Amino acid sequence: MWKLLITVLLSLASALALAAVDVNKATQAELESIKGIGPAMSGRLLDERKKSSFKDWEDLISRVKGLGPGNAAKMSEAGLTVNGGAFSGAAAQPGKAAKPAKKASQ
Repeated sequence: MWKLLITVLLSLASALALAAVDVNKATQAELESIKGIGPAMSGRLLDERKKSSFKDWEDLISRVKGLGPGNAAKMSEAGLTVNGGAFSGAAAQPGKAAKPAKKASQ
């Protein structure tokens, strides 16, 4: 019985931890719940958002100092979204070629 209860509680905690946080709607505390966003970055995000909402990831990256494609990809993986959309790293990093897939050993 206790094992089931603990399993359910851990499952709920995991689901909440992976909940999406939209940069255009989030509070400072919600932004800081994303791995990679601390008080300084959340402050920059909120300051830029006061000027106008972010249209997309490209707009976010271009307007917020210290936020590049690499950080955007990590923050997106941690649950940050822009208008509900996840970061598409391939489109934003045309100079980087994808690594070839490893062959399955037989």
